[in-house]
Amino acid sequence: MKGRSIAEVSAGAMVLVVAAVFLVYAVTHSGRGAVTADGLRLSARFDRIDGLANGADVRLAGVKVGTVTETRIDPERFTAEVVMRIDRSLRLPLDTSAEVSSEGLLGGKYISLVPGGSEAVLADGGRITETQGSVSLESLLGRFIFSVTQMNTGQAGGGGGESPAAPAAGTR
Repeated sequence: MKGRSIAEVSAGAMVLVVAAVFLVYAVTHSGRGAVTADGLRLSARFDRIDGLANGADVRLAGVKVGTVTETRIDPERFTAEVVMRIDRSLRLPLDTSAEVSSEGLLGGKYISLVPGGSEAVLADGGRITETQGSVSLESLLGRFIFSVTQMNTGQAGGGGGESPAAPAAGTR
């Protein structure tokens, strides 16, 4: 009986050790660790940032170059203010644009940077002025369903294939 209890306890301990190692590995390799304060601090205003959270990626050409550090509402303009830290070695043109993008239908949100062509560069504490907020999937789906419903309603009321708005030839 004693041998069996010791075996069960040691097996449980091994499971916990493996789980702890996995957790440490996942946290250190996820890119979601502590935000470094040595990056270039930039801000941008968006009309909407649905689902974008602190710690979200900032990407350039699909490569992570920074992290969202703060999101807040501008009480005067009622827009979303996003503060991010990006790799200091990047010299982003002054006319760089930022857009809130989605990793997929079920994925998270991130900020995608698109460099412009200006020779002047964004400085620490600078603002990205060209922005595009997130697109609401629910809104797009609602518009699609509404337009399909309108098309079907228009066809059902026509009778005989003629459009109700177009009079038959030769009639008044």
